[in-house]
Amino acid sequence: MYTTMKSINSRPELFSFYTVDELWNDDYTAQRMLDLHLTADNDISSRKVNFITESVSWIIRYFSLGSESSVCDFGCGPGYYTTALARSGARVTGIDISANSLEYARKLAAQEKLDIDYRCQNYLDFSTENTYDLATLIMCDYCALSTQQRRKLLAIFRDILKPSGAILLDVYSLEAFRMVEEKALYEVNLLDGFWSADDYYGFLNTFKYESEQVSLDKYTIFEPERQRVIYNWLQYFSLDSLISEVETGGFEVTGVYSNVAGDAYNPLGSEFAIVATKI
Repeated sequence: MYTTMKSINSRPELFSFYTVDELWNDDYTAQRMLDLHLTADNDISSRKVNFITESVSWIIRYFSLGSESSVCDFGCGPGYYTTALARSGARVTGIDISANSLEYARKLAAQEKLDIDYRCQNYLDFSTENTYDLATLIMCDYCALSTQQRRKLLAIFRDILKPSGAILLDVYSLEAFRMVEEKALYEVNLLDGFWSADDYYGFLNTFKYESEQVSLDKYTIFEPERQRVIYNWLQYFSLDSLISEVETGGFEVTGVYSNVAGDAYNPLGSEFAIVATKI
């Protein structure tokens, strides 16, 4: 028992595990994630509906999207952004690792007779012969990736964008990192049964990596027939560190905002967004 408890509470090496499949492709948790996406009064998995409406309106205006435009949404989930962007007449591609979310997105597109190209895969493996005017990565997904994965993603953006193409993404700030507190928590059916339809024992360990400005929520789940560990890493950024990283990846940052709805940048906010143009 001591050895097990020590393992549960151990601090892993930075970004040493990547468990995105455990979260998004387990049948039960994938459905729970979709349920959270579709709950309009929270922003756990998707932004609230009113914010998405404002955000899409701003994106369409800012990037002058229309019938001659093309957009690729990375991590599109159940299609809130892709559906709304396609209504502008733009050619839209959505990529997501969750087959469950994409099934919902495809039904939504069919209801509105929208021709959206959905790809079910990890967007870090995405390749295409198509080129786009805009690539979006929303809901601070960029923060869940390691340095190497972010570098790879920026290279993918460069490959698929037209010469004057742009990216729009949001991230968590250092102000958000300062609010993170390390903790160790144990509960029966942790997170109100999120991890399994059957009874289970759940441990949550939150770690901070101060010098690297990274946090980790490590979930250890004990079920009758299996044990799982899910790692939720988050990188936090200063404006300077994000600009430096994106510019090293071959982009010029041309806009800084508080969010992907174009609100004025707030240096004390918990998130911020950038627009960067391919160079």
